[in-house]
Amino acid sequence: MAAKLRKGDKVIVLAGKDKGKTGEISSVDPKAGKAVVSGINIAIRHVKQSQTQQGGRTPQAMPIDLSNLAIVDKNGKASRVGFKMDGDKKVRFAKTTGDVI
Repeated sequence: MAAKLRKGDKVIVLAGKDKGKTGEISSVDPKAGKAVVSGINIAIRHVKQSQTQQGGRTPQAMPIDLSNLAIVDKNGKASRVGFKMDGDKKVRFAKTTGDVI
């Protein structure tokens, strides 16, 4: 099945501690059904010091479930994604505005 959300898409969080925040997808794991959104779902990770890097506490974006994300349309609202044929090519479109993504 074609992916409704892809790397580089601007999305809004629908549920969870970061509800209402927007960000850009930096990576997607379709097998687990999760995506990493930059600046969203931040957790503090402790890194041990080594000869090459300094240790400490570093903030890291953790994966969020795809069902809790929606693509942002040109009006800045959350939209569902649909598919349609544009000539002989399958394209994604925002269901709220009908614009091709």
